[in-house]
Order: sequence, then structure tokens, then C-alpha cells
Amino acid sequence: MTFLPYALGICMVAITISMLLCLIRLVMGPSIVDRLLALDTLFLNATCLIVILGIYWASTSMFEGALLVAMLGFVSTAALARYFTTGHVID
Repeated sequence: MTFLPYALGICMVAITISMLLCLIRLVMGPSIVDRLLALDTLFLNATCLIVILGIYWASTSMFEGALLVAMLGFVSTAALARYFTTGHVID
């Protein structure tokens, strides 16, 4: 008997709950820094969820999608952090 589907199901539920909590922090964050960190954590959770779904469905194309989401998350976090500190993204 294999326990992998059950473990992946538990992981998906935990990541979904984490994403909901990050979404609440993103909407009701007291400061802009909290909202930026919530957005970055939301991108990380989305990447993890896509990887787990790729393992569950045995699909290699999901890993490419996870890589794209991770790159988009990094670039958007860096751009927003620069915008909030200096007021512009490009010099």
C-alpha cells in the first residue's frame, strides 16, 4: 500500500490553508511591507502547490509552470520593493 497520494493530499490542504492566510494578510496588512511579504509568500506557496500537483499527476510540464511562477514572483517582488523604497522601478 502506498502512502504517497495521502501525503500529497495533506500537503495540498496545508498549502491551500497557508495561501488563504497569506491572502488575508495581503488584504488586511497593517503596512505595505507586510503586504509585500504576503505577496512573496503567496508566490512561494503557489510554486509549491504546482510542484505537488505535478508529482500527484505525474506531469513534467507542471514543473516548467512552477519555474515560471517562481521567476515571476521574484521579479515582481524585486520591482515592488524598489518602487516602495525609491518611488520608481527604472532609473
